[in-house]
Amino acid sequence: MDSARVAVIGLGPMGHPLAATLLDAGLTTVVWNRTASRADDLVAAGAIRAAGPAEAAAPVILSVLPDVAPLRELLDAPTREAWGAAGARVVVLSTTGPEQVVALAEELAPDGIAVVDAPMSGGVAGAAAGTLSIMVGGAEEDVAAVLPVLGTIGGIVLHLGPLGTGTVAKLCNQIVVGGTLAALAEAFSLARRSGLDVEQLVTLLEGGLARSEVLAQKKEKFVGREYSLGGSAANQVKDLTYATAAAEGAALPARLLPALLELYLETVDRGDGGKDHAVVQELYLDPEA
Repeated sequence: MDSARVAVIGLGPMGHPLAATLLDAGLTTVVWNRTASRADDLVAAGAIRAAGPAEAAAPVILSVLPDVAPLRELLDAPTREAWGAAGARVVVLSTTGPEQVVALAEELAPDGIAVVDAPMSGGVAGAAAGTLSIMVGGAEEDVAAVLPVLGTIGGIVLHLGPLGTGTVAKLCNQIVVGGTLAALAEAFSLARRSGLDVEQLVTLLEGGLARSEVLAQKKEKFVGREYSLGGSAANQVKDLTYATAAAEGAALPARLLPALLELYLETVDRGDGGKDHAVVQELYLDPEA
């Protein structure tokens, strides 16, 4: 099998631009998605469409599914056999919990399949530009084997320690992202209720200590109240739920996490779980305004 062959499982908001970035870098890129049409433009650009997960066997397989559970659902006996024969190292790019990736690795080890956790931050823009921040956990040999691929899609790629450490780092990241979004939602809503021009507020925030990558990527959503999907509110709930479990496991007396989780749960309960997580702003606003 081509040693430069890499497979991407899951062509959602992050998986699709990742696959395009790998193609642009000249890697032999195999793609699979449950809705096959998501791969049409990638195939037109040179990607190989796998008929199923087993046909996506490769030395490096990037799982860009929402969590470990959807990946596990694909791992029937023929898929495990094919991936094991390829000497696959499965790289879990999704945000999950450390227990979940460790359990997956234990499950797949008898099939000759290794697991690396490498959750990413940087959003769709970072995936398209190949500038993601990637937090890696896993055995030295396995990480060394997947680093060339991760270096193609990441601007910062750090090996933090054994399997699960990358996931913990991403949960730390998600506390900051979720908290920043919530703070921006409250700030923009205060500005609106006080009669301020929110576009002027953006200019001021960008010029001072409140500037952030979250603001840079989400400002148009806050200003225009348009929440086309980037990271979803439902995924934010998933991430904060895992972060809460990690905090409990570390005996951290969390103060902010419970409040953030409550905010995003309320957002999902409103029916906004499938929208960009900046939709948390709508908790503060009159829907008719």
